[in-house]
Amino acid sequence: MRTLLLAGTALLTLAGTVVPASAQVSDNVIRIGVLNDRSGIYADLAGEGSAIAARMAAEEFGNKVAGAPVEIVVADHQNKADIAASKAREWVDTGGVDVIADVPNSAAALAVQGITKDKKRIFLMSGPGATALSGAQCSPYGFQWTYDNYAMAAGTGRALYEQGKKKWFFVTADYAFGQSLEEETTKMVKSLGGTISGSVRHPLGTSDFSSFLLQAQGSGADVIGLANAGGDTVNAVKQAAEFGITQSGQSLAGLLMFISDVNALGLQSAQGLMLTTGFYWDADEQTREWSKKFEAKAGKKPTMVQAGVYSAVKHYLKAVEAAKTDDADKVSAKMRELPVEDMFAKKGKIAANGRMFHDMYLAQVKTPAESKGAWDYYKIVKTIPADTAFMDPKQSGCPLVK
Repeated sequence: MRTLLLAGTALLTLAGTVVPASAQVSDNVIRIGVLNDRSGIYADLAGEGSAIAARMAAEEFGNKVAGAPVEIVVADHQNKADIAASKAREWVDTGGVDVIADVPNSAAALAVQGITKDKKRIFLMSGPGATALSGAQCSPYGFQWTYDNYAMAAGTGRALYEQGKKKWFFVTADYAFGQSLEEETTKMVKSLGGTISGSVRHPLGTSDFSSFLLQAQGSGADVIGLANAGGDTVNAVKQAAEFGITQSGQSLAGLLMFISDVNALGLQSAQGLMLTTGFYWDADEQTREWSKKFEAKAGKKPTMVQAGVYSAVKHYLKAVEAAKTDDADKVSAKMRELPVEDMFAKKGKIAANGRMFHDMYLAQVKTPAESKGAWDYYKIVKTIPADTAFMDPKQSGCPLVK
């Protein structure tokens, strides 16, 4: 809720509306910018679905909070950190944006984290998994909501180890997220007594995984851990099936898989895969009811990232309502003070490092025979309690933790 005068002859575009340079942007508007991949390999797991989720949260408040209208604006960061940083700066400096949400792709998120920290803007992270976001590069205004790479390793990595699969090889996306996911899973496997036989890294958006999978197949590892996400995971799993990798006795672990990936693969290809998730649409009556509303707008069931955007935006708006201001320091304090209670999280709590603690779920993909219909994809194997799922904030390296 700031007054902003646009200088010179520049034009500002907000949600498709062009505002003349001489106009004054109202200080009585709360603008939430959903910044993510809207056209690439993460578009299905985030994309427009995350924007829909944010709008659903705002609509529950009548698109108004603390006397101010709420606007949702969107942009595509194209999975490029420089584009994400440029858009974040533009939104904050000339767009009157109070909050940036989602930002899958950890390199992009780390860039946005630096800007929102310097500019004192709230950053609601649902898409990125790098533990540094609530670790060494944490921010008093940054909130890592849905999952992180530690949680993925603690869930899927531990489950496979307990099945007797102790020797791992990684096929890893070669950027901050993939490297962090490999690192966290390696720590988990080694702490349990397992070994790592090697790893290979691939560029983001790879279409041909054959050389990487052949190296993994030849490693003799019990588990081939896919430290990637979205379209990369889908392509890798499909091509692994063509090589007969699982038929030969090796297990394939999608260390970060979404229901959109399973839907793209089909149950015939995805059946039996173990995964860790922060949300499943069919978990209980509350999740089913919300997911039905989401599907009516999006044409599909929500991923955990999209559900997390809804939860984070709703909690932010509750904090603004309670604090009666959108001052970032006061709202950040109020967000940490209030419990997170909604269809996504039960008794969720935000720690000093900005990590939102909530239960996670270990799931296994159903066989075609087990599925009773569209989107009936998961068997929930167990609930992973919040304090087990996530890293102790004291161990995170975040300087905000006393």
